[in-house]
Amino acid sequence: CSLRCLQIKTSAKVQAFIGEQVLLKCSFKSTHPITESLMVDWTYRPLSGGHMETIFHYQSVPYPTTVGKFKDRISWAGNVAKGDASIAIRSPVTSDNGTFICSVKNPPDVYHNIPQTTLVVTERGLSFQLTSAVLLSILVFLPSFIVVVLLLVRMGRKYGVLKEKKKSGCKKSSIEVSDEPEGTETHSCMGKFRNWCLNCVDTDEEDPY
Repeated sequence: CSLRCLQIKTSAKVQAFIGEQVLLKCSFKSTHPITESLMVDWTYRPLSGGHMETIFHYQSVPYPTTVGKFKDRISWAGNVAKGDASIAIRSPVTSDNGTFICSVKNPPDVYHNIPQTTLVVTERGLSFQLTSAVLLSILVFLPSFIVVVLLLVRMGRKYGVLKEKKKSGCKKSSIEVSDEPEGTETHSCMGKFRNWCLNCVDTDEEDPY
């Protein structure tokens, strides 16, 4: 390349998701100071092939296309003073997939390499749908749930010990005791406690109206 040659860099491939704005980066270096004569052009060719079409032009101010599939969807995201000629595409769809070329001319620098960017738009998978709010909820409520479960277990054990000590309402007649094997009394108490818990659950589930 001669001394009057711009160097342009773009990403070879850009991954985007349906409906989520995507940035097509383009940076350049010129051997001459940036002037108002600097021009930026973005062209596009769909995957199905066909002719390249200009979808964006910049010269002092941006001129996005007013026709075609990219109408009202392309915005200027660059800063020529910093060697940035990037654009953004709003609400991309799979039919936008194709090849994009960034071209920059800064007279007398008008020759440059021609890097191509392939845009691939797909649906965002379920694994990417966990938002920060969902993750925060999990981090907050999971420890609380564990603490509640541990407290319930501890209370249940404590209640069982008290019932075993008091044995109130769980005593059996001497005939019943003699007829049943050891340990039946404790089992009967726990059974009543279990039934009491089930009754509480049934009561809570009833319609208050």
